[in-house]
Amino acid sequence: MEHRLKEIETLALSEIEAAFTPQGLEAVRAKYLSRKGVFAVLYKELAACGAQDRPVLGQRLNGLKFVVEEALKKKAAALSSGSRPACREMFDATMPGICPPIGKGHLITKIIGDICGIFSRMGFGVVEGPEIENEFNNFEALNIPPDHPSREAFDTFYLNTENFESNKQTRRLLRSHTSPMQIRYMLKHKPPFSIVVPGKVFRPDATDASHSFMFHQVEGLMVGDNISFANLKWVLFEFVRQCFGSSAKVRFRPHFFPFTEPSAEVDVSCIICQGRGCRVCSQSGWLEILGSGMVDPNVFRAVDIDPDKFSGLAFGMGVERIAMLKHGIDDIRFFYENDLRFLGQF
Repeated sequence: MEHRLKEIETLALSEIEAAFTPQGLEAVRAKYLSRKGVFAVLYKELAACGAQDRPVLGQRLNGLKFVVEEALKKKAAALSSGSRPACREMFDATMPGICPPIGKGHLITKIIGDICGIFSRMGFGVVEGPEIENEFNNFEALNIPPDHPSREAFDTFYLNTENFESNKQTRRLLRSHTSPMQIRYMLKHKPPFSIVVPGKVFRPDATDASHSFMFHQVEGLMVGDNISFANLKWVLFEFVRQCFGSSAKVRFRPHFFPFTEPSAEVDVSCIICQGRGCRVCSQSGWLEILGSGMVDPNVFRAVDIDPDKFSGLAFGMGVERIAMLKHGIDDIRFFYENDLRFLGQF
């Protein structure tokens, strides 16, 4: 809040200085000092601050209000006398003006930063990859066979659909997961390494409360000597603890993914319904947030890494689902409707 007060002080004084008519000055006064003005909102927010910080912030807020009131009085006196403010000495017209704040970071951007920050503290590097991929990186190198349903046009956004069957080797697509960056990274780097990959992914899913045709993932990969499933469990339990708190319930469920063996899905107890069941968790009381497992040897062979010498763990999580859990949001569509009543809460 202290940073916001400094920004408000700078902006308020500059707007008062820029007012050259009584009407303009009155508009500035109403913006900051009216019953629904900036200071009224700040005093309401002050009540929600911690008991230890409230006295200091309250004193700072009162002082700022006094400064603004005095600046308004001086400006009103100057306007009533008909005098114009004197030019400052050594005015430099080449200096940039004061730019008012224009919006905030989106909630999804914030959650991605939080997730990457947690893994960065564990020693993972953060890398990004292209959203347009080829079939080798998106499917073949990840041990997804040619007849797998996910490779059909009804489950993947292909970009060049002319002569669809005859051009399978040259088809480009919008990546359906962030896992292709694992392949790109392993083709250029030798173990050991550990990375996370944030980014957008695309699937032709029907849009509902928990699905969208475009969403965000954070992929993780760790490759080295003697990497085991125990390492995977520790990394993911530590992530859940830092992301949701030590009281969050976690469960591992056996699953199948072509690029990991063994594989597991990780669920977190649904905090929207407190485990009782709702439409977001499909009445189960749990919300699946990521898939995980040990890197399949065939994936290592596709990138010329010896599976007899190295082992690895991998995981991928949906950012929107984590945001829904953390903030009690019950519909994924809210993230993309650009409703300021929703976005303004974050």
